[in-house]
Amino acid sequence: MTTDHLRSTGSGSGPGDPVRPGGLVLPRYRHDDPDTHPPMLHPDYGSTNLRAPRQPLALLPHRLTEITGPLLGTGRLGELDHDLTRQHDGEPLGQRIIVHGRVLDGNGRPVPDTLVEIWQPNAAGRYRHAGDNWPAPLDPNFTGVGRAMTDGDGHYRFVTVQPGAYPWRNHPNAWRPAHIHFSLFGRAFTQRLVTQMYFPGDPLFFQDPIFNSVRDPLARERLVSRYDHAVTEPEWALGFEFDIVLRGREATPFEDGDDDD
Repeated sequence: MTTDHLRSTGSGSGPGDPVRPGGLVLPRYRHDDPDTHPPMLHPDYGSTNLRAPRQPLALLPHRLTEITGPLLGTGRLGELDHDLTRQHDGEPLGQRIIVHGRVLDGNGRPVPDTLVEIWQPNAAGRYRHAGDNWPAPLDPNFTGVGRAMTDGDGHYRFVTVQPGAYPWRNHPNAWRPAHIHFSLFGRAFTQRLVTQMYFPGDPLFFQDPIFNSVRDPLARERLVSRYDHAVTEPEWALGFEFDIVLRGREATPFEDGDDDD
């Protein structure tokens, strides 16, 4: 996952960024604040022992082709991409929820026209994925993926169902807390950030190495959404707010290694 692409591109250049003829500054990989963003190798999270690089990372500059395309506009979105409860003929099982928030830069300014994607398990905690075969029922009316663009105020909104917890064999009696994966794209597919949104009061936080790989407790709490009663729709759906901050003291922790969990 190229987590530093959107952070550096969205916040301008920094020390060490290569300068091209004509004064064009091309942002490159930067990893800052290790207490906020999880390390690529976190032994408690077993998969990182197989996936984390063993050699020093090579800094690759962004060239013009990587920061100018392909364009990610609203024309690439389907009418129901944002509403995971209406993508099939029937309704999915589970508690309907509205997940909304804003994408902000390090100075609190909204980031418009950013493609936000989500993926999640169903209400029983099972993904619609060939590799997920634990004995929880699949929901024929729930695929578990959605897309939306931020508006001029950096706001996004999804309608979905509350995901369930699931076992994942990382350690004895290991269960992942309920969560939704988020992916944000900047100007192009090479500018991508990935994170996870959790739900308040989950009893499984204490034993989840992915959640706890964020060392700063305050940063860790920024992964937890806020119940938003003002957004709930009576007799229909609960509401949760999850703002995503790209850089700065209030930055949302982003993943530095591949995570399919």
